[in-house]
Amino acid sequence: MLKIWGRVNSNNVRKVLWIAEEIGLDYEHIPLGGAFGGLDDPAFRKMNPNGLVPCIDDEGFVLWESNTIIRYLAAKHGKFWPADPALRAVGDKWTDWANGSFLLSFRDVLVGLLRTPPEKRDHAAIERAFKATVANLTIVNQALQEMPYLSGQELGLGDIAFGGFAYSWFGLPAERPDFPALAEWYERLTQRPAYQKAVMTPNT
Repeated sequence: MLKIWGRVNSNNVRKVLWIAEEIGLDYEHIPLGGAFGGLDDPAFRKMNPNGLVPCIDDEGFVLWESNTIIRYLAAKHGKFWPADPALRAVGDKWTDWANGSFLLSFRDVLVGLLRTPPEKRDHAAIERAFKATVANLTIVNQALQEMPYLSGQELGLGDIAFGGFAYSWFGLPAERPDFPALAEWYERLTQRPAYQKAVMTPNT
């Protein structure tokens, strides 16, 4: 059975749980990291020397790095893995963009507003990061005006990679600008049972 290590309030863990649910895999989820601790346990460090989650063990095959994991599961099970390289690349670019360009700004917003006590917040840093996040979401919104999903005409890896961040964005205790196409896409995600189970968990 597939084993997945990680805390459920991690967007990188959520994407792995989400794709496992979408594919219909039997898996065991082992909470780890954050309040659960365990990242420095020798047994875990042997699997992932980085001491980060998620990490999986698929019947003896150990893998870390969230985007690599969802690509592996998609390819292995033939789901969300188009045969056409160009079509596959459409979702692939958003998969990497989510953990690259978007997370660079959004991390400070997420940590600052959801995981830092009000008296300890760096409001100037949060404001800068918020503006950069809005600029990035403008790009997403424009893409979703042209196609129903970030991966094209159907849900794919680009959506799975970004969907957790979207959940955190719409849950922020802050006034957010209106992104109609992004909001419609997000609403469609929230109707999916796999998304509800794997992604719509407490952010703190």
